Amino acid sequence: MSILAIDTSTQVSSVAVVSDGKLAAELTMQAKLTHSETLLPHIEEVLGMANQKKEELEGIAVSLGPGSFTGLRIGLATAKAMAYALQLPIVGVPTLRALAWHFPVEGFQLLPMIDAQKGNVYVERYMWEHGKLLKKTEVQVLPVEEVIRRTEELPGTVVLMGDVISKRIEGKQTLPMHVMLAPLHLRMPRAANVALCGLELLKEGKTGNVMDMEPVYIRRSEAEVLWEKRHGKAI
Repeated sequence: MSILAIDTSTQVSSVAVVSDGKLAAELTMQAKLTHSETLLPHIEEVLGMANQKKEELEGIAVSLGPGSFTGLRIGLATAKAMAYALQLPIVGVPTLRALAWHFPVEGFQLLPMIDAQKGNVYVERYMWEHGKLLKKTEVQVLPVEEVIRRTEELPGTVVLMGDVISKRIEGKQTLPMHVMLAPLHLRMPRAANVALCGLELLKEGKTGNVMDMEPVYIRRSEAEVLWEKRHGKAI
C-alpha cells in the first residue's frame, strides 16, 4: 500500500510517502516560511523523490492535532482536497500519538507534548506493550511545571518529546533523575510517524470523511477568547 502523509501541526513541515512496507521518501524542515508557502511544493517534491504518481496513491494520512491552529487547518484542507480529487480514503492521526512513535520500545513512559501557549502544553502519556502503542491518559492542557511534577510519580524511564523541549524545558527546568529529553532528531513531529499510524488505521477501516473531518484543537483560539471577552458570549 502506498500512502502520502502530512504533518503541519507545528512550525515543522513534514511530508512522507510510505510504499510497499518502506519509507520511500520524506521531507522534514523547519524554516521561517509558512505552511501555505511550502506544503504543496513539498508534496510534489516528495512524490517525485519516491517516483510515485499521485494517481497511484492508495490513501492519505494527516496529523489532526492538537497543535498550531493555522498549521492544522492548512494540512487538513490540503489532505482533504487531495483525497476528494483522487477519490482516496483519508485518515486523521492524533499528533501526540504520532510523536510517541519515535520510541517503539517497551518499558518507557512516553510523554509527547505540543506547545499550547501561555506556558501550557498539550500532553498525553503512552507506553508500548506487546508491540502495540497504548494511550495511558487522555490529552490534557497543563502548565509545563505541572507535567514535570507529575513525572516524579511515574515508574521507570520517562521520555519527554515535542516542540516545547527546546522552547521551555531544556536548560530551563530541573528534571527528576529518571526523566530524559528526546534527542534533537526525535523531538519534533515527522510525517513518517503519521504514515505508520495511518497505515494501522487504514487496515482497521478507520477512515475519515472529507466532508466533515475537522482538526482537534482542544482549546479555543485567542480570537474566540477575545470575542467572548468583548461581546459577552461565545462565537
